[in-house]
Amino acid sequence: MAVKMKKEMVLVLDFGGQYNQLIARRVRECNVYCEVHPHTLALEKIREMNPKGIIFTGGPNSVYGEDAPICDKAVFQMGIPILGICYGAQLMNFMLGGEVSSAPVREYGKTEVSFDATGKMFGSLSDTSVCWMSHTDYISKPAPGFAVKAHTQVCPVAAAEDPDRGLYCVQFHPEVVHTREGKRMLGNFLFQVCGCRGDWKMDSFVETSIRELRRKVGSGRVLCALSGGVDSSVAAVLLSRAVGKQLTCVFVDHGLLRKNEGDEVEAVFGPNGPYDLNFVRVNAQNRFYERLAGVTEPEEKRKVIGEEFIRVFEEEAKKIGAVDFLVQGTIYPDVIESGLGKSAVIKSHHNVGGLPDYVDFKEIVEPLRLLFKDEVRAAGRELGIPEKLVGRQPFPGPGLAIRIIGEVTEEKIRILQDADAIYREEIANSDMEVKPDQYFAALTNMRSVGVMGDERTYDYAVALRAVTTTDFMTAEFAPLPWELLGRVSSRIVNEVKCVNRVLYDCTGKPPATVELE
Repeated sequence: MAVKMKKEMVLVLDFGGQYNQLIARRVRECNVYCEVHPHTLALEKIREMNPKGIIFTGGPNSVYGEDAPICDKAVFQMGIPILGICYGAQLMNFMLGGEVSSAPVREYGKTEVSFDATGKMFGSLSDTSVCWMSHTDYISKPAPGFAVKAHTQVCPVAAAEDPDRGLYCVQFHPEVVHTREGKRMLGNFLFQVCGCRGDWKMDSFVETSIRELRRKVGSGRVLCALSGGVDSSVAAVLLSRAVGKQLTCVFVDHGLLRKNEGDEVEAVFGPNGPYDLNFVRVNAQNRFYERLAGVTEPEEKRKVIGEEFIRVFEEEAKKIGAVDFLVQGTIYPDVIESGLGKSAVIKSHHNVGGLPDYVDFKEIVEPLRLLFKDEVRAAGRELGIPEKLVGRQPFPGPGLAIRIIGEVTEEKIRILQDADAIYREEIANSDMEVKPDQYFAALTNMRSVGVMGDERTYDYAVALRAVTTTDFMTAEFAPLPWELLGRVSSRIVNEVKCVNRVLYDCTGKPPATVELE
């Protein structure tokens, strides 16, 4: 169960692009509710949803390929404004009689684009702007009725429009921060073309959620999976507001948390904490270690942890008595990254793609399933949760298991916990005016030769990660001061056994993900 908001909405049809959730997030930033659905969504369902506008995402295919994903051509006759992005732009033109060809030169990255800055969509833009390109095909001839609105030195149709039919297309990615006027373009489409009002607000979400959760749960009993992270904490407080003592929060310490984190979670949510919750802590470290023995593939780790996670809850539910609902802190990026239609699965999440087929509850309740991370934080503030908890760094459900490359062992967990604690402590105590939005240590499976105390060592390399981001869907690596990195490195190799090398990851997202697995 996910709370549905009865507001105006924009529909994103996904054609397999890596930026599908980012498009939706940018729309939400304009206070317009948005959902991502597969490109195969039936016309009847689209009519039922009654969107104010539709956005086609990019995708890895060529529109003229044999297995190219397409949509029902009748969608163009529905009278709903449509914006096609990258593959979506090519598909729109190809299906309506234009031509798409292999580009003589691939465009990737920041590209100077010349605009005909007129009309509702492009009228407020500069004549020349920098946009983010990522394509090997291009529109060589626009479909009948389309006017070219932008071009580059390589791409003859970087943007086009058919305003009479409400059809717009851009070869570049306006949703990516590198596109200088991308937010303005999307805003023009939403407000000037689609006529949206922008009424998606967190205060109304919280009120609606509490009301719907009360109706849904009735007199039933609820078990909440509480990790102490932002998502599960907001879900727990939301359910507590809705159903009070009908809720029991169970914290499973799977032994994959950061150093001392299990005790910290109990201090906040336990009987001596500020919240009036039924709290149960389950120390299940050994069960998870045994299940993870010999498992090296990241997706398999997630599924093993997800399944064991649910089994522990089933057992706790039986101890508590009849339990009707299981609450999880699943959020919208979890759902999208775990695979939508034929999109590439970036990674399954332990509370989405990793769920076992059989779960011993009447229903799983996911009140935050439609929210992005910053929207979850906003909801937490509306609920009065302290900023220290609401602003906490994201921590993956599988925990340190996906920050340890290869097999997870108790020794590796100890190594990583100690290294990560040093790293986080040094950043917290630094005098940087603006600290990274997320930072952590990871343990690689690389071992290398070193010298310590005039003796040869053959130990692990720790990788440090720090990123800046506004939405946790795209990110840039944080340029930490060398003095700070040197201090962290020195402390780790001197204080953490079995580590003789420290590396710094300076890769953004994309092409990498924030987590290493």
